[in-house]
Amino acid sequence: MDVLGVPQAPHPGPDPHVRPLDPRLLRYARPARAYLALTVVLGVVLAALIVAQATLLANGITDVYLGGAQASDLWPLLTALAAVVAGRAVVGWAQELVSDRASAGVKSTLRRQVLGHLAALNPGTGPDTGAATTLVTRGLDALDAYFSRYLPQLVLAAVVPVIVLARLLGADLTAAVTVALTLPLIPLFMVLVGWHTEAANRRQFRLLARLDHHFLDVVSGLPTLKVFGRARAQARTIRRISEEQRRLTMRTLRTAFLSSLILELLATLSVALVAVGVGLRLVSGNLDLATALLVLILAPEAYQPLRQLGANYHASAEGLAAAEQAFTILATPVPAAGPDPAPGGAIVFDEVAVRFPGRPGSALNLTVTVQPGEVVALTGPSGCGKSTALHALLRFVVPSSGCITVGGVPLTNVDPTAWRARIAWVPQRPYLFAGTIRDNITRGAHAVTSAEVTTAARAAGIDVPLDSQIGDAGAGLSAGQRQRVALARAFLRAAPIVLLDEPTANLDADTAAGVMASIRRLAAGRTVLIAAHRPELSALADRTISLDVVSA
Repeated sequence: MDVLGVPQAPHPGPDPHVRPLDPRLLRYARPARAYLALTVVLGVVLAALIVAQATLLANGITDVYLGGAQASDLWPLLTALAAVVAGRAVVGWAQELVSDRASAGVKSTLRRQVLGHLAALNPGTGPDTGAATTLVTRGLDALDAYFSRYLPQLVLAAVVPVIVLARLLGADLTAAVTVALTLPLIPLFMVLVGWHTEAANRRQFRLLARLDHHFLDVVSGLPTLKVFGRARAQARTIRRISEEQRRLTMRTLRTAFLSSLILELLATLSVALVAVGVGLRLVSGNLDLATALLVLILAPEAYQPLRQLGANYHASAEGLAAAEQAFTILATPVPAAGPDPAPGGAIVFDEVAVRFPGRPGSALNLTVTVQPGEVVALTGPSGCGKSTALHALLRFVVPSSGCITVGGVPLTNVDPTAWRARIAWVPQRPYLFAGTIRDNITRGAHAVTSAEVTTAARAAGIDVPLDSQIGDAGAGLSAGQRQRVALARAFLRAAPIVLLDEPTANLDADTAAGVMASIRRLAAGRTVLIAAHRPELSALADRTISLDVVSA
């Protein structure tokens, strides 16, 4: 379960085949489209400037050493060369500016879409709280490296070698063939190393999500852990997972450094091979100086984008893994809207069974009919499915078999938003947000007056000022006071159906008696289902249904 008390199902990890340029980025994030087009244009301009710079340098050096050109004769060439160098600087600045803005736009777009989609999904169908937190914060932030370094280099790796090869082909066929034969070696080794690095980055991202989730649970339950003397044990667990994360990170970095060494060695050997052939033909008189210089200047430029691409791939791999998980969430179907439930209809559990993956037996096996206005208590030992029955009615979990109907309409065909609007739910551990008690009571309510809030608080038995400030998770309030705030929410909601999940759990006898008195007032004229562990709660019900633990 997450911190809100919602059961969480296992979520699949990222797809093992992350593509260098995922078309889903263009579909989900519109800023990426304009950015990609601008990057291609800037890449072509940069490649043209590289060729122009090499040509000017080769001609200028040849004129000086062979043509006897004077300093005054070189001013036009130096001016043109300065303009080309300035043009390359402007293109580099423009690429950085465009990539920063595109990265910010894509991250903002994906965050809004992921958070909106998670809100629309049924609880339990998305990632757990730790994984979702990692994704929308640190995970998507890793896309900066993808947009600022990797993607521009990917475009340059596709554009620059082609334009350079075209220029070399017109200048020296032998050098062009040598470059064309050695260029594919770099992406080949890059792919081989990338497969291993990609898997390591996926493991690292999953481990980080697990660490975040565990740390969140520990912080949420720290008071309980301190009471039972388990804080040190949990600290050791976090230390162990952190150490595992550190080792995996260092292993990934080691792979990145070794792969960079391999790519640098391949590129250096390839340039040396071109240089040796040019030198031998220049000495033998089969090649002129201008062409030799042009080839020697352009050959490294053909390999440079691929070398940089390999070095920047590792910096972007984490962002790609996070984007893949975001796409997995966005591809999860949202429950389709159906008709509104019939007002005042009976709630029927018809042989409803719920089974969770990896757990033996059923978490719930229930057949019962709840009439409108009836108060029904579900009792039984821990693990018999009391809370699961309420979660199934809220559509937080989907029955493995059987059917739940409301007024004769299957619950799966009912619009989930309209259905939940008719329910007031008081979980066993209600979550309160930092702010005033009044703000927490009105959370989720629309167009309520101050008098209505005061009436709801009085009915729930709240005995502290409504404008009192509390911390996150209700810090500053006792367990009984937090439960009363949750009951005040239910009073204010005025919903015809009330679901109460162990509302007096962890309360002393006097506080529990006060909470039960509030529940009695809340239940008047409403359909109520109570997951009851204490026998006293059963006294509030018109009927008691006893559940048993299903072992097989």
